[in-house]
Amino acid sequence: MDKGKFLLIHIDVLPDVFLKVVEAKELIKDGKVNSVSEATKMVGISRSTFYKYNDYVFTLADGVIGKKATISMSLDHHSGILSKVLDRVALYNGNILTISQSTPIDRKANVTITIDISEISTSFTALTGELKAIEGVYKFNLVAIE
Repeated sequence: MDKGKFLLIHIDVLPDVFLKVVEAKELIKDGKVNSVSEATKMVGISRSTFYKYNDYVFTLADGVIGKKATISMSLDHHSGILSKVLDRVALYNGNILTISQSTPIDRKANVTITIDISEISTSFTALTGELKAIEGVYKFNLVAIE
């Protein structure tokens, strides 16, 4: 199966576990809980189930598919690592829309990037795999895709 392809499926036919993963992600995103453990307890799934499906289950925003993606990651605080991430996105015709970077703490900086992926020349899954593989990139997370 090509992991770069997506299906649009009505929630009425999905197993409850997918809906609970989305619900847990919303609790975390909205700041209603302080941890994944707390979110998973509230929705009634295990942490392992959450992590198994977290990067694969998303809600659609305004019915638009595949135009923008927001990713977050923790980067080593060394010269050139963010540049490598941005260069890799540009290599595949991704367009950076926003970048937000925190002040480095303990030699790590949190970075959130929104990318226009409508013109990328590879699958989004392949792109994220390459970004995760860059030395100095940690805690990679797909925040949203629309």
